[in-house]
Amino acid sequence: MHTVIRNYKGQPKLADELKKRSKDVESLINTVPGFIAYYLVKSNDGMVSVTVCDDKAGCDESSKRAANYLREELPDMKVAAPEIIEGDLLFKFANYKTSSV
Repeated sequence: MHTVIRNYKGQPKLADELKKRSKDVESLINTVPGFIAYYLVKSNDGMVSVTVCDDKAGCDESSKRAANYLREELPDMKVAAPEIIEGDLLFKFANYKTSSV
């Protein structure tokens, strides 16, 4: 599995706007070949998104789609390119029984 983390700094309203459009974001990213999971985290001065796919090609496609979506659907926000961190996922675990999201 491969993971890409996009850190959007200086965009305090971006996470809230994307939360309002969560169904659009889900439709956009959910159809990426090899898609596994997506997480959106609101930070103090912006947001962080985490995408997990079967391979790097899927993560690359998700990044391309995310950039296009922001440019086309939120042009007034003038979102700067995020800091990107990516690599192979070495292990994972989760406890979704306690999740309220």
